[in-house]
Amino acid sequence: MIILGIDPGFERMGCAVLEKSPSGEKLIYSACLISSRSDAHEKRLLVLARGLKKIIKDFKPDMMAIEKLFFTANQKTAMKVAEARGVALLLAAENDLRVVEFTPLEVKMAMTGYGRAEKDQVRKMAQIMLKMDGKGKLDDEIDAIAVALTCPTRLDSARQAKNYPQPTP
Repeated sequence: MIILGIDPGFERMGCAVLEKSPSGEKLIYSACLISSRSDAHEKRLLVLARGLKKIIKDFKPDMMAIEKLFFTANQKTAMKVAEARGVALLLAAENDLRVVEFTPLEVKMAMTGYGRAEKDQVRKMAQIMLKMDGKGKLDDEIDAIAVALTCPTRLDSARQAKNYPQPTP
């Protein structure tokens, strides 16, 4: 199974492509799609869409794991990030990708076992799980990797819970 992990953003959208097999997970690709601050917002969305479309075309993922938005402060920024997230969801629909969404707390919980973990703890766990150094990778890229890694963990947990014998009334 090929999983496309997305950390939505309009300046930097983190993207990661992960292959899940019976032997474990392997990072195939990761990057940040970057839009220019000097461009109009709609042009920035187009840049993100084109980059994401190319990733989908090149790697042919089976599903998309995307982080849900969580903002407490700047609503103007939140709206722009939501629009970038909408671009990713539209491309998922156009390409018949199953979409699984995770909150930042769920990602941190899956990665570290602690929902209030720091970014550095998530980075270190991603490095350990994928046997990578992680140097030179932006936080948004690491977040996309973590979202992609959360997907098989959560799906396996749900599958196990479904197969667990239910108590009789």
